[in-house]
Amino acid sequence: MIARSVLVVDDNEDILTAIRLLLRSEVETVHTATSPSALPTLLRETRYDCVLLDMNFSRDASSGREGLQWLENAKRIDPDAVIVMITGYGDVDLAVRAMKHGAADFITKPWSNERLLASIEAATQLRLTRESSRAAEPSAPPPSEAPPAVPAERGDAGALPGLIGTSDAMQAVYATIRKVAPTDANVLILGENGTGKEVIAKAIHDHSKRIEGPFVPVDLGAVPSSLFESELFGHAKGAFTGASADRVGRFESAAKGTLFLDEIGNTEPTEQAKLLAALQRREIVRVGDPAPRPIDVRLVSATNEPVHERVAQGSFRQDLLYRINTVELFLPPLRERGGDIDLLADHFLARYAAAYGREVTGFTDAARRQMRTYAWPGNVRELQNTIERAVVLTDGHEVDEADLRFSATPAATDDASGIGSGTLDLEEIERAAVRRALSKHGGNITHAAEELGLTRKSLYRRIEKYGL
Repeated sequence: MIARSVLVVDDNEDILTAIRLLLRSEVETVHTATSPSALPTLLRETRYDCVLLDMNFSRDASSGREGLQWLENAKRIDPDAVIVMITGYGDVDLAVRAMKHGAADFITKPWSNERLLASIEAATQLRLTRESSRAAEPSAPPPSEAPPAVPAERGDAGALPGLIGTSDAMQAVYATIRKVAPTDANVLILGENGTGKEVIAKAIHDHSKRIEGPFVPVDLGAVPSSLFESELFGHAKGAFTGASADRVGRFESAAKGTLFLDEIGNTEPTEQAKLLAALQRREIVRVGDPAPRPIDVRLVSATNEPVHERVAQGSFRQDLLYRINTVELFLPPLRERGGDIDLLADHFLARYAAAYGREVTGFTDAARRQMRTYAWPGNVRELQNTIERAVVLTDGHEVDEADLRFSATPAATDDASGIGSGTLDLEEIERAAVRRALSKHGGNITHAAEELGLTRKSLYRRIEKYGL
């Protein structure tokens, strides 16, 4: 994977489709927008490794003026944003103007796929470098202004900053975070898909002594085996076909900070061996460069796999498990968090009402009852998506039960397979099949993908496509 997330803004739907197809195996998440007016909301809601921004929209079709204005707006919203400008009217003067306004690169249409991919990869590394540099700047908030690392002996109740929930199950999570965060102990977070494991990992980082360092997440489930070493350890120029420049791996990018390895339970034995060697020696070796490089990272890992069972089965190395789970933290599914559903629903409603400019102020009693009794197989992620969709679709000031559309409801099926409801629309059939598989396996992506005969990456793309 050359990037975790990319945003493409262009008023030509064909351009957006072409880029989505090009990036589908290279980038974990690709968001697209046909209007630059969507930029402010998207940049505030999501951190993008790279933004591809067209220079010409409705007015002054070939001047690039509109694109430059949106470039400046984007940089004000996210100073660390790395923006690559794209246009069909390329010339040297326009490229220079774009660079002066803060663009990282300049791509002309029609583009070379190799050139575009290389630009996105370089932008991703630049983003990580900017974030690391900004964290180390003297102007950064001093430790006294940062979220405090709560001493281990404290056992008081209450959610930590940035986390939502008052249930007993979450109080146990907060207590563990308070104890482990100030240390450099490796943490393994266990829990179903969609429970918010990355949010918890970030909370551990934010309450640690490494808060001024970078927090670098890696979804190992989306990293092909052939790119595992390059992604984590980096590579030297010329190490393999397409390695046109030196690349810093995620371990080095996370120096003096926290490296979050998500979906570690899905790694192959050969990948586990390489990871174990790096952790044992506290050094990595870039592909194509034999010189070892020391690493200084705090490791937090996560998985929705029954990793202890996998050790017993011989598919996960026990010595690696010992390395990554100095402390083990279990994140409860949403169905076991009681009143937290109301708190989270209110939080997401306020966020999306503001983001979409909707005057939606709450939920009807019937809607709240329905949310409390639903099983939420997709956990917090499903709740978030459900509330966002309801805010967009509701016609009133309150979300009613009719505005809530769940991923797995018995009433939605009327045949033995549970897939169909009389429709022959292929997309609806596929959507229902994905929902059923996720519900059956409690949100476990690996098991659901196996049931559907898909790869994990293919299933992730369908989850994003259907908003599940």
